[in-house]
Amino acid sequence: MRTQEQVNEIVRLLLEEYPEASCTLDYGKDYELLFSVRLAAQCTDERVNQITPALFARFPTLEDFARADVSEVEEYVHACGFFRAKARDIVACAQALLEKHGGVVPNTMEELTALPGVGRKTANLILGDVYRVPGSTVVDTHCIRLSNRMGLVDDMKEPVKIEMALRRILPPERSSDFCHALVLHGRAVCDARKPRCEACCVRHLCQHFSG
Repeated sequence: MRTQEQVNEIVRLLLEEYPEASCTLDYGKDYELLFSVRLAAQCTDERVNQITPALFARFPTLEDFARADVSEVEEYVHACGFFRAKARDIVACAQALLEKHGGVVPNTMEELTALPGVGRKTANLILGDVYRVPGSTVVDTHCIRLSNRMGLVDDMKEPVKIEMALRRILPPERSSDFCHALVLHGRAVCDARKPRCEACCVRHLCQHFSG
């Protein structure tokens, strides 16, 4: 495990390396981000961004999504994989947002995770990116891999446990941006198969490199 001083320095250096770190999904409305994150499950953000312009053009309002035929939504999201479940969740989520929240994406973990297809990862992304709630910590595959390699957590694989561990050590006001920086760093440098430690800005603080 890293000391708090080391953790703070890792956060500082990665945010310095990726100053524009943000969600890489394209969206214009809050609910579009919610739906895009659902589509991104076991799919790349790049692929989702190729699909959503046509999807959002066909269903330009939340009401349009709520009235949509699930089979038609399936046609638009087919390339994302698991398209039947994703299309079903999107339509059901649109209906829930209108019926229970007046068409507004809620701003609490409890309300968000009660929506169809929304788990803690998605809820944290919404809370961090849309509402800027301090402490919002998005644990995706990059976060799981890098936080273990760097020594931010101690051999953890369960996302909820990692989230809670990171919440205890990350500066709350920087946790959301830091998680986005981890994604960018995971794609550019800290690859799953062969991390390029020689190009890493935090290698001198990394448990994997020093160990």
